[in-house]
Amino acid sequence: MAEEVFVGSIDQGTTSTRFIIYDRSAKAIGSHQVEFTQFYPQAGWVEHDPMEILESVRVCITKAVDKATADGHNIDGGLKAIGLTNQRETTVIWSKSTGKPLHNAIVWMDVRTSSICRKLEKELSGGRTHFVEACGLPISTYFSATKLLWLMANVDSVKDAVKKGDALFGTIDTWLIWNMTGGVEGGLHVTDVSNAARTMLMNLKTLDWDKTTLETLGVPVSILPKIVSNSEKIGNITKGWPITGIPISGCLGDQHAAMVGQACRKGEAKSTYGTGAFILLNTGEEPIKSNHGLLSTVAYKLGPNAPTNYALEGSIAIAGAAVQWLRDSLGIISSASEIEELASKVDSTGGVYFVPAFNGLFAPWWRDDARGVCIGITRFTNKSHIARAVLESMCFQVKDVLDSMQKDAGENREDRNEKGEFLLRVDGGATVNNLLMQIQADLLGNPVVRPADIETTALGAAYAAGLAVGVWSEDEIFASGEKMKKDTTFRPILDEELRKKKADSWCKAVSRTFDLADLSL
Repeated sequence: MAEEVFVGSIDQGTTSTRFIIYDRSAKAIGSHQVEFTQFYPQAGWVEHDPMEILESVRVCITKAVDKATADGHNIDGGLKAIGLTNQRETTVIWSKSTGKPLHNAIVWMDVRTSSICRKLEKELSGGRTHFVEACGLPISTYFSATKLLWLMANVDSVKDAVKKGDALFGTIDTWLIWNMTGGVEGGLHVTDVSNAARTMLMNLKTLDWDKTTLETLGVPVSILPKIVSNSEKIGNITKGWPITGIPISGCLGDQHAAMVGQACRKGEAKSTYGTGAFILLNTGEEPIKSNHGLLSTVAYKLGPNAPTNYALEGSIAIAGAAVQWLRDSLGIISSASEIEELASKVDSTGGVYFVPAFNGLFAPWWRDDARGVCIGITRFTNKSHIARAVLESMCFQVKDVLDSMQKDAGENREDRNEKGEFLLRVDGGATVNNLLMQIQADLLGNPVVRPADIETTALGAAYAAGLAVGVWSEDEIFASGEKMKKDTTFRPILDEELRKKKADSWCKAVSRTFDLADLSL
């Protein structure tokens, strides 16, 4: 009997952590998930406790290994590598000497830094786009750099630690790797190119911290981690963890991991539907500058000497979170899965349009003064219409981003099938909703392809880790033709004229969200 070979994947998301163990055929043979707390200290502020996240990883690894072992798998003898994928931009500063966080982690969707952003836009010669040439990103509350500036300006313990040389900065990947490779006893302070690309501090071409940007913002390079590729042996897991001595050899931000899990080569795009929605188009080995509200970023770099693939990205702040809002804040549904049945009770929204600009709008609008609206309500409107409008809002936002991608990269950016169709690959928890996927195909006018395994983020991190230690080859990872035989394709059935009318109405609804941030309480 052949020796069993396994690769583990830590998938650290915005609301939960998972650990999944894959076998050599990329089949999940053990997993565990833990939800953790989101804190909302003020309107627009979102935080996590880094220690709670760390503990969630420990619990998930323990339980997943126990489950797989109970099913007869020799995990201790067969586990070859660990991959890590994480929520991006979420920012942590901790003490090098104590290992304790100096403040809660500031989450990617937090907007407390809007005044810092306005100040920078006024002071810097390039305004909002001052750093785009170097890092591909506009000045925004979204990225880690502005969160770091807020912490250095407003938290005394952070100021003191930076002054004494005791502060370490990182995104969640950095925090986890530092702790898992030794912490205060020699933990490795590293990040990968995909997470570093989201800080607003990394030069997209050199893949190193941009000195001019650091000087302009007053960020000391001493607090920043070393940048590595997405697939290489970073360091071994230290004693005190449920598994020890195993190399962490894959690390990617969640959206980049999904690109690898979906096997997206040049010209191929994927959309991940989670708390937010994130659409990335692989543009090949040259970054493309966006003139239509998108971000230029790294797609992946699968090895220290491997070529860098770049991407255009459109980030949508609120997708699945709008469904959670219907459940938790309005009580219209009691579980997220109920929305499909409720929305299916009507065949249209009855003219209702919902724009979930709860904390402003990301791509392609970039309006932090926007706030959510629900318009077109009549006496005829019921909760099914609102539920359907929430689903449509997710799909319209994805369409806005894909339309912008087409303008930026041109028709030749799209890899089309033999029928001349552009296929949007989709993944993430919300894609189990068949109605959502059909609406997406209808509003795009293009087929939507859902893989048999919708958890491609965790799979991508496993692939990157396994690639570094020889479990898989790059050809095996990107053999997408074989994988797509098991996929489900949703084809558009909506009339073209109605599609255009609905898109015009959506744009009208979006315009109504602007300049609402200062409405009186």
